[in-house]
Amino acid sequence: MRTLSGKEICTILQKHGFEQVRQRGSHVIMQKQVQGSTITVPVPDQK
Repeated sequence: MRTLSGKEICTILQKHGFEQVRQRGSHVIMQKQVQGSTITVPVPDQK
């Protein structure tokens, strides 16, 4: 299995309806709204 960079993960998540809501240090926070809930995924922005 190939190792993915943080940018590649963010691009894949955006294609599945996630959007970047903030960045703190080297971590990008992606979120997606679903019925009555929110899915939050922290992504380390590294190679």
